[in-house]
Amino acid sequence: MLRLCCCLALALTVAGPVAAAAAAAELVVVVDTGTSMPAARFVDGVLVDGWHRDIGQALAQRLGRAAVFVGLPRRRLAEALAEGKADIACTYMPDWLPGPFDWSTGFAPTVEVLIADRRAPRPRRVQDVAGKRVGTVLGYVNELALILGKDFVPEDAPSAEANLRKMAVGRMQYALTTKAYIEYRMKQGDLPLALHPPLEIKTLMTQCAVSRKGRVRVDEINGAIARMARDRAMEHIIDRYR
Repeated sequence: MLRLCCCLALALTVAGPVAAAAAAAELVVVVDTGTSMPAARFVDGVLVDGWHRDIGQALAQRLGRAAVFVGLPRRRLAEALAEGKADIACTYMPDWLPGPFDWSTGFAPTVEVLIADRRAPRPRRVQDVAGKRVGTVLGYVNELALILGKDFVPEDAPSAEANLRKMAVGRMQYALTTKAYIEYRMKQGDLPLALHPPLEIKTLMTQCAVSRKGRVRVDEINGAIARMARDRAMEHIIDRYR
């Protein structure tokens, strides 16, 4: 009996550090559940596809960790990072996700585009939509607002998909989105309305917000990003969804 107790005590003593080591070997990536493909697709709350998943796995692999994905509404992303409940959130810019975070180097290109209902005049320059309602995604700072100033009339929605639905029923004729999103929807053949060719506004190199209370430091993430650049991992991820 004494021997059994000693063995149990030894097992518990060993199990504690092993469990802690297993937890330490994770990279917890928080993803907005309102995100659309090609960025993310959730099934019953589980991230199953999209470049958020691919990027998280690529970074985790280069850090020798296992990627764990947590889906949250966008309004709770900053809270999860600030409290150390997640390690990183990627494909953001500091203006889009304010908080006490460290920011990685830019590595994930995002092309901001203006789309227009084909029933409306095609905009050839951004000034063509001055004073007109333009669909935007809540919480994202965009270049069009900086260019047009007081002549920019945004209509916020929770997602790019919501903006397309508004356009399809005639609530507005223009919206801001990303080139990757529109190309993906065109590839799927499921756009709800006919569009003019998109007008490119600006290319951004988006970053990862890194929790200061998380399992990894920003210099480790930057090192993983540098390794991804050397083997062109980001290009392969983007190509998968074109």
